[in-house]
Amino acid sequence: MVRMIKRVLIIANLQKTEALDLIEEIKGYMDERGIETEVFGFKGKPEIPSVENIDFVFSLGGDGTVLFSSRIVESYGIPILAVNLGAFGFITEISQHEWRSAFEKYVSGELGISRRIMVKVMVERRGKRIATFRGLNDAVISGVGISKIVRLNLVLNKTSLGQYRADGIIVSTPTGSTAYSVAAGGPILDPEIEAFILNPICPFTLSNRPIVVSGNDVIFANIEPDQRGEVLLSIDGQEEFPLEKGDNIIFEKSHSKSLLVRSDKRNFYEVLRSKLNWSGGSNA
Repeated sequence: MVRMIKRVLIIANLQKTEALDLIEEIKGYMDERGIETEVFGFKGKPEIPSVENIDFVFSLGGDGTVLFSSRIVESYGIPILAVNLGAFGFITEISQHEWRSAFEKYVSGELGISRRIMVKVMVERRGKRIATFRGLNDAVISGVGISKIVRLNLVLNKTSLGQYRADGIIVSTPTGSTAYSVAAGGPILDPEIEAFILNPICPFTLSNRPIVVSGNDVIFANIEPDQRGEVLLSIDGQEEFPLEKGDNIIFEKSHSKSLLVRSDKRNFYEVLRSKLNWSGGSNA
């Protein structure tokens, strides 16, 4: 089935040297086909572009650009074609030389969508909800400064998981399982599974291990009143929010998903095998 696209948005990390030439290449292609093109280029921490009346997004950069793009368009149901401008990331499977073929195959219905769950994070302070975030990779509660130990009480749905004393905790989506979580000893999940990884960072008690829970579960974290050091919440490593003693942080599955155009050249496991050097031989 042919997909109709009238207006596209290009979100480009201009710190990538190839970005400007690729923007012009995509714009020229769209102009020839009567498709309106908006461009949002950024360096450093970006503002939030408008996605009103946008049908399709090109993300030009690396995995970080995809994370940023996903948080912007998640609630609008806009598909993203993630074009990698460096070494292949775990999310960006399409090279800068493959975007045209991928776009045409998507429009013609030959390429499908990878639907990735996102984590919704809410912060409650003294009985009021004061902040809400969404992330494609993960949400992290961590200590700040020299005294980094974080004291948390965790509840899964209505079941207490007990007290966690650690450098922090990671609540990761399957997409984010190859990011901070795997570096902290967590498992790698297929990116389209509906689940979360609850992963303590350097726990004081060795019995606090990473666990995989259903994507329909809700995780509650309470910062204990005797917490000594500063505590920070970060989303996808790109957004930060300072937390206080007594704050409640709620993690759950967002109602919407990130829609990423698939590649027909390589898949998640081929990228995984390449980046993790899985040889399969005697030296693996």
